[in-house]
Amino acid sequence: MSGIGVVFNPRSRKNQRDPAAATRLARTLGDHGVVREARSIDELYRIAEDFKKISIDVLGISGGDGTNHVTITGFINVYAGMALPHLAFLRGGTMNTVANSVGVMRGKPEGLLGRLIRSYAARASRPLDNVERHVMRIGNVGEAERNYGFLFGTGVVRGFLAEYYAGGEPSPLVAAKTLSRAIGSVLVRGDMIKRMAQPFRGSVTLGTGDSRQTWEERDYLAVAAGSIDQIGLNFRPFRRYGERERHFHILGIYATPWQFVRDLPRIWRAEPMREGRTYEAIEPRAIIRSHDGVVRYMIDGDLHETEGDLEVSIGPKVKLVVL
Repeated sequence: MSGIGVVFNPRSRKNQRDPAAATRLARTLGDHGVVREARSIDELYRIAEDFKKISIDVLGISGGDGTNHVTITGFINVYAGMALPHLAFLRGGTMNTVANSVGVMRGKPEGLLGRLIRSYAARASRPLDNVERHVMRIGNVGEAERNYGFLFGTGVVRGFLAEYYAGGEPSPLVAAKTLSRAIGSVLVRGDMIKRMAQPFRGSVTLGTGDSRQTWEERDYLAVAAGSIDQIGLNFRPFRRYGERERHFHILGIYATPWQFVRDLPRIWRAEPMREGRTYEAIEPRAIIRSHDGVVRYMIDGDLHETEGDLEVSIGPKVKLVVL
């Protein structure tokens, strides 16, 4: 059996507020495939095994960036080197940065699924419209377990998300309000920016073999990397993500909070920050070392913390359906 397999995250905030969402998706999908609910990591891995056995052509994911990254991680681990199905982001979450970045239209999950079904039915005469992007592979140096995602960040990147999640029911409006409050806090040197902009003190080793270089240990406002251009709210700091095959764009931002705020319009326009405010590189691998031995970071909007050195390297290329 081929067809479309949909992973539905009933624990996403949006789906929790809409208990009928899974039923609507199943009704929309009909006999074109199957909808499965993943309430835990173990359940997700069982779904991945089942979808692998029936050789689904397209994996639809109903949830936001966090659901996408967890689902992709599970499927990469289960498929173990085999090519993944095409991926279709059906939104259904509060953060949909990756979907926005690759051009997935806005809409409700069942509406996007309906478009996917029509495109899938016509694929013999018109192949599925898709773009290819690499995911990054993120985990402790020397350990086999890895997470996969399109965005990585420490320092103010993680701090912004922590403040955003604490600011009420997550939504693009809450994100915009959080950013506005942060900018205001910079201007008056308020407590909010002190919480958000706790520097990441550490160093970064880039590349492999003889090509390795190191960004020295110092306070960074953020160390961040992306294999897509956007990081949220249409800000595009990773404008060079596709410059070299199997590389990602990484930034070591050492600007002050005020300098960073002044450069936000440039970042929104996908322009480089002013000279003397950031290191940047296009690399296949980076080792992040924290001065205190703990790296606090985010992957695709999910917050993580780990002891020891953290490796960010280029992962497999995936095909993302543009709905």
